[in-house]
Amino acid sequence: MIFQKPNSVNFIFKHLLDNGKRHWLFSLLIWLAIVLPAQAVELRVAVQKNVSSLKVGSSTAAILKDGAGKQIGKLNPMSSSAAQPSGGGIAIDNIGAGEITIEPSEKGYVWIGDRWYRGKTRLIRQGSSLTAINYVDLEQYLYSVVGAEAVSTWPIEALKAQAVAARSYALYKRKTESNGIYDVDTTISTQVYKGLDTEYTTTHQAVNGTLGQIMTYNNQVILAAFHSSSGGHTENVEDVWTSPLPYLRAVVDYDQKSPVFEWNKVFPVSQIRDLIAGVGSIKTIQPEETTPYGRVITMKVIGDQGATTVSGQDIRQALDLRSTLFRVSTDGNNLQVRGRGFGHGLGLSQWGAYYLAKQGINYHQILVHYYQNANLTRIQ
Repeated sequence: MIFQKPNSVNFIFKHLLDNGKRHWLFSLLIWLAIVLPAQAVELRVAVQKNVSSLKVGSSTAAILKDGAGKQIGKLNPMSSSAAQPSGGGIAIDNIGAGEITIEPSEKGYVWIGDRWYRGKTRLIRQGSSLTAINYVDLEQYLYSVVGAEAVSTWPIEALKAQAVAARSYALYKRKTESNGIYDVDTTISTQVYKGLDTEYTTTHQAVNGTLGQIMTYNNQVILAAFHSSSGGHTENVEDVWTSPLPYLRAVVDYDQKSPVFEWNKVFPVSQIRDLIAGVGSIKTIQPEETTPYGRVITMKVIGDQGATTVSGQDIRQALDLRSTLFRVSTDGNNLQVRGRGFGHGLGLSQWGAYYLAKQGINYHQILVHYYQNANLTRIQ
């Protein structure tokens, strides 16, 4: 095999150039990008934050280390211990240190709180509370994220699209919002991550089948936002968040088969009373400002004693609505809300990806539809 040694690659490059066969160089580089392994990336995930105590354990024998990396104890396999604040640090059983890292042996799993996780976990003290940070390989992290964010029985091309989006999103957050302690947490503000609980054969296939692949713009990983269902059309990012981005552009969605494409809810007016104080009995609630595709930016609430303006996001939070793509009518006592979609409506639509995959569209085509002007590339 000519690629067994690094200097063999250099020899081939020289041979091609020396013989004037430069047109082969491009093909060779593409081949190398496919066959050579992607760079391993370790991600720091805050799986528990600011808790008073934690149940910890390991599926195999585990080493306990302090902040300097010195071994200070062991955990027996499949036994439960309590981690809690002690003095100015942390104690597990009778073992104490300023911080403690649990490192399972033989590719074992670590138990934190109520779930199993891959990799190792660092416990740190923050004030009077504990925070647990899971150090896990990015690809193994995605095994869980894809299963938590999408449906494991969906077509594999939809799951592959989710894997690339989630990988890109995690790396973007790691680059732009890492706080020195952890890169991401496990909530919907970043990405849902539930350890082994949400790993499936299909999520492994989707992650392994897109190994190291990310979406980029100008050779930089993109903010690969995604959501459940847009309600028929995604949005331009500047109309929903703040600054425009060339790849988060409004596109037609294919989510009409989504169970949340259309929805209706009824609420008592009292649920938004704090938002509309001073207007008296409500007469009308109508959009004052919307995005080009109908999401509510502000609502005008008119009553018999006055009027006020309320943000669509505030109404969404107060009523726990699926999106800001809604309209409201009222009889004075109740609010009738009709809406579409689920989520912010930016980037990849998961239900749109599902439908496109069912039609035979591959994950690359899905991704470049929802992330306009972006390219599918590989971590180098």
